[in-house]
Amino acid sequence: MAKMNLLQAINNALDIAMAKHDNVYSFGEDTGAFGGVFRATSGLTEKYGRHRNFNTPLVEQGILGFANGLASQGSYAVAEIQFGDYIFPAFDQIVNESAKFRYRSGNEFNVGGLTIRTPYGGGIAGGHYHSQSPEAYFAHTPGLKIVMPRNPHMAKGLLLSAIFDKNPVLFMEPKRLYRASTGEVPEEEYYLELGKADIVKEGKDITVLAWGAQVEIAEKAAEKAAEDGIDCEVIDLVSILPWDIDTVAESVMKTGRLVVTQEAPLTNGFASEVAASIQDRCFLYLESPIARVCGLDTPYPLCHEKEYFVDHLKVYEAIKASMTY
Repeated sequence: MAKMNLLQAINNALDIAMAKHDNVYSFGEDTGAFGGVFRATSGLTEKYGRHRNFNTPLVEQGILGFANGLASQGSYAVAEIQFGDYIFPAFDQIVNESAKFRYRSGNEFNVGGLTIRTPYGGGIAGGHYHSQSPEAYFAHTPGLKIVMPRNPHMAKGLLLSAIFDKNPVLFMEPKRLYRASTGEVPEEEYYLELGKADIVKEGKDITVLAWGAQVEIAEKAAEKAAEDGIDCEVIDLVSILPWDIDTVAESVMKTGRLVVTQEAPLTNGFASEVAASIQDRCFLYLESPIARVCGLDTPYPLCHEKEYFVDHLKVYEAIKASMTY
């Protein structure tokens, strides 16, 4: 085991993957020159050469167009989009090319070796162009997988699984947590299952569901609720496409209550899909309405980031309201 922060875990996963197969390629804006804006690919150019970890032009549509072509030829393409907010110029390549490649060819061709890495979310005073959480846009697209790790251990195992999965994967990294803390991470190669939720804390009174950086917020809210004698079950969804409805539904049928929290805005966020699906499956077990604790329906505000941020107190208030409904 080694102490790693989330960035180091991602770098370690890339290192292992590139050492394992000589057709694993990492590329993006400045990724070859100095490891990218967050230094996630530091040292890979020196170790594997400029042809394996390299810079691209500053054009996201081109990065994904090239990545689709590379993956379609049988290579493992790991494309970095510098910020999740910058992924929209590549939206067409992802949803109309990457996601549909296998389907439209009748499985004769695919881009299963494609992984798209991108940092998402707020908490770094980045303003409205460097703080968005765009996962719900892509969750509407059959043919993709979407993964959002919560800590270094999860990040390494999930990224290795994403790189070698047989489907294109959007791997969204919570940049607020990049250097926030360290955790114990196995130094060897290991894989964590995509599409399987993780029960972080078992409880009997209410289910609190989150993904990515918001899991830490859910845990803090559960700790505060415990002071009031409320026993929360905290679940990390891990993957939102596909998402593990069975684990969530089983928990809600036990607790009778559900609070879903996400950093993204409320309207049409993925929390809405969770609420609708769980209401459909667990209606007769619910003791209170499903609550969504989300960001505001406004561009991410720089000077009011603290007010916008979905902190543990907002989640705690939702837990209290559900318990006293």
